[in-house]
Amino acid sequence: MTATHDDARVTALLLDVEGTTTPVSFVYGTLFPYARANMKEYLSRHLCSQEVQADIALLCEERAADLRRGLDPPALGEDPSGASLESLLSYVYWLMDNDRKSTPLKSLQGRVWEEGYRTGRLRGEVFPDVPRAFERWCASGREIAIFSSGSVLAQKLLFAHAEPGDLTRFIRDYFDTTTGAKGEPQSYVKIAAALGRPPAEALFISDVVGELDAARAAGMRTLLRVAAADPVRPTGHEIIKSFDEVLP
Repeated sequence: MTATHDDARVTALLLDVEGTTTPVSFVYGTLFPYARANMKEYLSRHLCSQEVQADIALLCEERAADLRRGLDPPALGEDPSGASLESLLSYVYWLMDNDRKSTPLKSLQGRVWEEGYRTGRLRGEVFPDVPRAFERWCASGREIAIFSSGSVLAQKLLFAHAEPGDLTRFIRDYFDTTTGAKGEPQSYVKIAAALGRPPAEALFISDVVGELDAARAAGMRTLLRVAAADPVRPTGHEIIKSFDEVLP
């Protein structure tokens, strides 16, 4: 057991979701297909709502940025009121196909998932070690926060409707790309400030090396989570295969 895995100076844990608390297969095999299959029906009912119109406005800005970068996205109205259901769906599906970490796309997906969780058609999936670790870390007086490219709403829904039960009681705060990109050190500086502690007291766990590099540059401690069957390769970050190894 290394010092970082059992470091008394760590007072907060910041966790990625996909591949860290939750299997990638659940995200790509369940959540994303569900959002795609139900997006048209959801938007047909909520296209004129204030929340969806706000997302569409951001999508219009994002498409304009795509054009400036020389990309060729599907057509979309120049402003939210000019976006038809068909054109909006074409652009949303294009973003999905390109696995874009788009804040308004993630917001819309979160709203679709919210209805799925509420009706029981969706249940959140987490690794078996997650509930044990949450219990242990909170019992030791440490705080838990989540940082994901998925919206805050999507994060809360996943943990509230997790198969082992509601895990939100263990989580102090949630952060998404409205805080900043996960590959930017400043995002982690902002999160540490929001948690009210210096970055050195926070431990960020993710399965993405680039995110860990950014967190370390901001002064956070880091751990790389890899699947139990994956080989261990040097990354510059300490490696774990289970949360059972962390602050036992």
